[in-house]
Amino acid sequence: MARLPCPRGPLSDALVARLADGRSLDVAEHSSRLRAVDPLVDDDLHLALWCAYNLHYRGFEGVADDDEWDLEVIGFRRALEVRFEEALRAEHGRDPRSQALPADPVQALEAIATWDGPPLARTIEETGGRRHLAEFAIQRSAYQLKEADPHTFAIPRLSGPGRSAMIEIQVDEYGGGRPGEAHAELFAAAMTDLGLDATFGHYVDCLPGATLATDNLVSLFALQRRLRGALIGHLAVFEMCSVTPMSRYLAAARRIGEAPNLERFYEVHVEADVHHGRLALHEMVGTFAADEPALADEIVFGAAALSRVEARFAGAILDAWRTGRSSLRPPSNPRSPMARRERPAGPRRLAAAS
Repeated sequence: MARLPCPRGPLSDALVARLADGRSLDVAEHSSRLRAVDPLVDDDLHLALWCAYNLHYRGFEGVADDDEWDLEVIGFRRALEVRFEEALRAEHGRDPRSQALPADPVQALEAIATWDGPPLARTIEETGGRRHLAEFAIQRSAYQLKEADPHTFAIPRLSGPGRSAMIEIQVDEYGGGRPGEAHAELFAAAMTDLGLDATFGHYVDCLPGATLATDNLVSLFALQRRLRGALIGHLAVFEMCSVTPMSRYLAAARRIGEAPNLERFYEVHVEADVHHGRLALHEMVGTFAADEPALADEIVFGAAALSRVEARFAGAILDAWRTGRSSLRPPSNPRSPMARRERPAGPRRLAAAS
């Protein structure tokens, strides 16, 4: 289990205090704060939301399992995720690219898969060093160390060929049930190659809001049945768009050398995701849309939301690296894991590829 992270503001402070000490958690007291923040990237909001969601996954040291269904925590979580979802839908509605998408969800996802984003993978491939790969692994750790778990929530909510396609994808994600072969376990081994701590949640104190938003997005979709269409779209585009960046990260790993587990993690994704992309699009999305046509727009929303959230994540990392800064947050107090260990040095100035 992870340790409770260090709060970053009144929202995360209130939630952590509830989980740690049982203090009262009144949503009304924080309504003005909720209205004031940018719900797409705010550090405080996304840390609080990540903590609330993690109760449904691994939990926290010293926090009772019953707190997963604490009504005050659930009510607070709901207020946070409503703000996040409203902002995601507003962004979707005003994006001209969204308005130009085909009505058919399969064709729409094929179009979304072509949307350009910041060239993070290309930059790492061409000019990234070991420090950049390590920092990128930290940035991905909250998601990758539980890779596949959020999407698995969709399985009991589907039926027919779409369900079967998702199960096939998830079986691969979990390494066919072979110990040590699940993608999350391969990522942990890759982190160890890079000299990092692979304990789940170890680096959460260092992850900015734009990073936590990538993990919160899939949990938002996964933990609510009404958003099952968005979760399907999220998984499909994730698989469809995986091969090229994973190939670039693999090239970087091979270039720096002495990281066989890191290479293997990326190799597995390159090999699997060609098939997964086709399976997700035509078997999972196509049959789900046919079975539940009323949720076709939700499939597209989930896919487009993923594209935009990932673009913000990549852009924030590149903006920091271009000026020679680390993209990670500094440790905030001695309780932070990064204050207890030697923190990876900030990358040297990195020229982004065009």
